[in-house]
Formats: sequence, C-alpha cells, structure tokens
Amino acid sequence: MYTIDEKREEREIQAKYDELIEACRALKSLTPNEEADIFRAFQMAKKAHAGTRRKSGEPYIFHPLAVALIAVKEVGLGPIAVISALLHDVVEDTDITLDEIRMVFGDRVAIIVDGVTKIEDVMLLQQSESKQAENYRKILLSMCHDAYVIFLKLCDRLHNMRTLGSMKDTKKLIIASETSYLYIPLAHRLGLYSIKTELEELVMRYTNPEKYAEIAAKIAATSDKGQQLEEALYVPLRRMLDEGGYQYTLKARTKSVYSCWKKMENKNVDFDEIFDLFAVRIILHGIPREKEKEECFKVFGMITGKFEPNPTRFRDWITHPKTNGYESLQTTVMIPKPVSCWVEVQIRTERMDTIAEKGMAAHFLYKEAHPEEHVENNPMEEWLQQIRTSLEQSDKSALDLVEEFKEALYTKEIYIFTPRGSTITLPSRSTVLDFAYAIHTDLGHHCIGAKVNARVVSRNERLHTGDQVQVLTTANTLPTEEWLSECQTSHAKDAIKDYLRAHKKEHSAEGRRKLKEYYKKLRIKDNSQNWGQLKRFLSNPSDIDVLYDIATGTVTEHQVAECFGKARPEPNLIFLDKYKQLSTPFLLDKEYENLPTETASCCKPVQGDQVVGIVQNDRIMVHRTNCREAMKEMANHENHIVRAKWRPGEQLSLLTGISLTAIDRKGLLQEITHPISEELDLNMRAITLETSEGVVRGIIMLYVNDLEKLNSLIEKLKAIDGIEDVRRI
Repeated sequence: MYTIDEKREEREIQAKYDELIEACRALKSLTPNEEADIFRAFQMAKKAHAGTRRKSGEPYIFHPLAVALIAVKEVGLGPIAVISALLHDVVEDTDITLDEIRMVFGDRVAIIVDGVTKIEDVMLLQQSESKQAENYRKILLSMCHDAYVIFLKLCDRLHNMRTLGSMKDTKKLIIASETSYLYIPLAHRLGLYSIKTELEELVMRYTNPEKYAEIAAKIAATSDKGQQLEEALYVPLRRMLDEGGYQYTLKARTKSVYSCWKKMENKNVDFDEIFDLFAVRIILHGIPREKEKEECFKVFGMITGKFEPNPTRFRDWITHPKTNGYESLQTTVMIPKPVSCWVEVQIRTERMDTIAEKGMAAHFLYKEAHPEEHVENNPMEEWLQQIRTSLEQSDKSALDLVEEFKEALYTKEIYIFTPRGSTITLPSRSTVLDFAYAIHTDLGHHCIGAKVNARVVSRNERLHTGDQVQVLTTANTLPTEEWLSECQTSHAKDAIKDYLRAHKKEHSAEGRRKLKEYYKKLRIKDNSQNWGQLKRFLSNPSDIDVLYDIATGTVTEHQVAECFGKARPEPNLIFLDKYKQLSTPFLLDKEYENLPTETASCCKPVQGDQVVGIVQNDRIMVHRTNCREAMKEMANHENHIVRAKWRPGEQLSLLTGISLTAIDRKGLLQEITHPISEELDLNMRAITLETSEGVVRGIIMLYVNDLEKLNSLIEKLKAIDGIEDVRRI
C-alpha cells in the first residue's frame, strides 16, 4: 500500500529530475538553452499534473520523468525527446493545448506530443471499427513524420508495463495484449532488443502467470551452473583475449523466461533440452571499421580452437547483416565437464553492439547528431518511407491496415530471379501469384501458374530464395475472391481487390434498381439514413459490396425486411430460449451476467485456467488469458472485454485436447488409455493415432473438469516408456 507523504514526494521528484539531467549530460554536451528548455518542460508538466496520482497512489509526474529517463538511458535519445517525454500526457490529461506547447517549445515538440496523444473523439467511428486500431494508425502516421513518436511510445509502454501491478485484472490483460499485438513487433523491427525482451517477459507474466512462474523457477535452479561457467569459460576467454592484445568487454546472460517458453513451444522440447540457456557476448573495443570482420573472425578461431563448436549453430551476420543493420558472429560451443553444457557465444565490435542494442535507432540518432553528412542506404529512413507511402495511399480500415503492417514487421525477405536473371525481392512465404503481380498487374490478373526452376507449379506455390520463375498466363483467367488466400503481399492483394471492386461496380445499377423495388414493396423510404441502417444490419460498410450482393441475390428481400422490422416472425424455439441458461460456470461483471457463456474452441479453457470474457454477438466467449485470439481482440476492442472467473465449487466437464508423439511399439495404445479411463476416470470423446516410420503422432479429445486433473494426466502420459512429448492443444 502506497503511503502519501507530500514532503518526501517533493524530494523524490527533485531527485528524479536531477538524475534525468545527469543522464542527459552524460549522453551529450547540453547547451544552456537545451537545459533551460528541459527545466521549463519539467515545470510545465509538474504544474499540469499537480494533484493527479497514478493508480498506485504515486504522483503522476513520476511517470513522465520515468519515460524521459528510459528515452535517455535505454534508447539514447536527446533533449527534444526528453522535452516531449515530459509533456507527452499533458494534452491528453490536462488543460494544456498543443498550441501552448508549440508557442513555448516549437513545432517539432508539438508534432511529437500530438503523435503520442490518443484519439478520444471517436463518435464518428462505426460500431465495427476499433478505437484502438485508429490510435495505432495515428501513431504509425505520426511516426513516419518523426521517428521520435514511436521511440517515445515504446518508452511510455515499457514504463506502463513495469508499473502494471496496480491496475485491475482486465486492464492488465488489455494493456498486455496491446503490447504483444503492436509494440513488441515494433521493438523487434526497430532492433530495440533489450526493450523487446523485457516487454515479452512482462506480457507473459500477466497473460500466462503459471507457466511464467514454472519456467522462472527452473531458470533459478540453474544458478549453480552459471557460477561454474566463471572458471570453465570466462577465465579462459579473458586469458585468450588478453594474450591477443584486445580491449574488450564480456557480458554474460541467461536466456529469458519468455525465450525459453517460446523455444519449448516452437521446437517441441522440454526445458532440459534447451541447449543455449547460457550465452556470453564479447565486445571488442577500438577496432577500425575496415578491420572489424577480420578481428571478429580471429577471435572466433581462438574460441573454436579451445572449445568444441556446434556446426549447425554458426551464424555470420557480419558478412550478411540483418535488414535492421544487426551485425555479429554467433556460435554455440560445448563447455567440458564438470559443467557439460552448450553456451552461445556472440562476437562483435563496439559499433556493432551499439547497433545491436539500439537497432534502427542507432542509424536515426547518428543522422540526428550529424545532419551535415549524407548517409547512403539508411535503413531507418528507407523503412519509414515505405510505411509512409503504404499508409497515405491506403483506403483500408484501421483494423486491416494495422494488421497488415504488424504482420510485415516480422517478415523476412526472399530473392527470386526472372527468366532473364533480374532479381525480385519478396516477403518470405510469397507465392507465384505474388511474383506475377510484382512484375506487372496484368500478368497477375491472368496468371494460371508458373515454371519454377523448369518445373510447372500452381499459382499458390510458395517460392524460396534462388528460385527462377517464368509466369504462365491465359486470357480466360481473371481474379476471384479465392485468389486473396493464394497470395501474401499487400501489393498483390490490393491489385486483386481493385479488380474485384471494379467488377462489382458494374453491378451497382442493377443492385440499386432491385433495392428500390424492395423499398417500394415494403413501404420503406429510400434515403441515406435507411441506407446506413441496412449496411450496419449486414455488417458491411461498403456501398459497392452491398449493391453487388443485392444484384446477385446474396442479399434477399427478406433480409431487407428483417432490417426494418417488416419481416414476418418465424417460430424458432432456439431463438426464444437463447437467453435462458440455468447456470453458468463463470462469474461475470454485473452488466453481462444475463448473457449466455461459451468456452472458446480456439483455446479450450478448463476449470483452473486464468480466463477472460469477450463479448461476441449475443454471448460471452470465455478464453484463456494467453490465447492468441483473445489477445488480438483485447488489443483492438477494449470495450468487448469482460472480467470473468470460474464460479467456486462448480463442477463442469469441458472438452479439451492433448497431442502426443511416441516411438511405436506393441501395447502402447492400452498404456495410453489406462491412466485416462482407469486412473483418472476421464471420458474420451475421440482418439486419433497415426504411425509413420515407427513414430506415432496422435490427438486425444477428452472431457476434463479441472486444470489439476489435466496436468496430472499429461505427467502420467509423459512417464510412459517411449512417449517423447505430450502437450495441451
């Protein structure tokens, strides 16, 4: 419980400000004018937020001071960012206006503060649209004009996540889901890996607390091995580097909880099978740019001469840097007995380490500090220009636009060759259809397939780096709705949508004629108000789509009558009884307690799971809090979220499933079913086992009434001889 003591708080506020100024001075030489502006911003923010407290009880000014300190210490931003960070909430939360900020601090600070200010006036948005997605779009548009916007949003989000404990449970889930949905992918794309890692840890702590605690305990139990590495690895490394005459820094780390969990999920391994739990980074100082690669490989040779490397774990990001500029040599070596474990070793120079820690921010900040220099191929500028072009030319809804942008943040690139040897760069997982549209729209419209490396394939065939592709066409082939699922790139999808829109537009007159007939027959006025009501009823905001559906008979006269309450009621017992439910296993917020509940099929929660409710049509869908679908919904539709928890003492068997992998042998099926039916008395709905080359893979669907019993079953199955993996689905 926070205790209010205004005199102590005043001392703490001054101490935090002093720490901020010292951090700014350490980062760069502050001019008297810059320091005066920072002080002026601090005084304005302090006065504006006076009397306001955070949910924790602390004075609100603690938050902008913390955001400004993160911007300086963890990202390396300068005075303009510090001033903007101190003022980032005053327009949203106080009476101070952007014009006042512009008058005192200039246009740039006003633009940055406006960029990080949320949209509150959403009265013009339709119900189907998302206030959160509109805010995301505003952030992205503002970011294109000044990158400080997204840097400060990440600093703001990091501090909010660090201090999330005082929030209500549903608010924690919403903020964590937003963070996972957009801010973590942005930190990844910008190369701000330390911020990305911490955000991942914090999100997992709130959305999957049981698994977080379990893995954290296992990592803590390896502390003895970490201490043993000092003598077995770090001492020999220092000796080798000293003998080589290098100036260097060694940094050791243990893999994060989230990274361990992700590897366990993606690689289908147990915690004990994670062989890069420990890592050491070697940072070489004072190496000239032209000798960096040579010196890094020399150190690599010294290490692999002393320790046995894993040949499958070598990565040369110096010869071929990542798209965000990341450079490093990485290998994994075996540390001999008594430690007997794999350790990842990263070798890089001081310059490379700055880029690795700050990512694209390092390129941006270098240009900020050296505006007189012309820098070729600045990845930050090129990326922002691509986003600017995409956003400003797009007529997509905010939800579609942000979803498309978010997916692109993680996308890798592949390089495809035309028959004449020209190179086309595409996102990974692109298809022949993407390639065709990348060359020319007409080629895409008539594509039926291609010759890939002289082999004929369909148009939805996925391509790989190095493929040579010759597109095959026919005049009779034209795009259909199904083509949208056959391509990956927004360019191809937009071209297909443009064609379909033009095609549908040709039917607009026929659709309008039929609708007038329906209106006349049903005695409904043909006006813009009724037209808007019909579109909302059909959940389709597009004039062209609705008229096309009317013209082709997809929307009928009966549906139009239903929209305006002029359809004859049809007897339907299910409809009449749909709000009647004798009991629900969940406790909900009062305003939702009369709505029926369903457990979501995507994550299949069972009693004991942490859950959250999401309003969907006329019912509450209950998801596990770490369900991807639930987190996406929470990130975009805060008003759909309902607090939910299991009703104490309720016994309800819910359908869930487990997958398993085992070495095939006689009697295995009997041993699998025995703990299910005999020991735990669970009811199976279905069991599917397939054997291929001596390996059994199967899925078991069964009814379980609590999480403890499900976990007990998983442990019993894992103990069976020959079973390699068991996991919940």
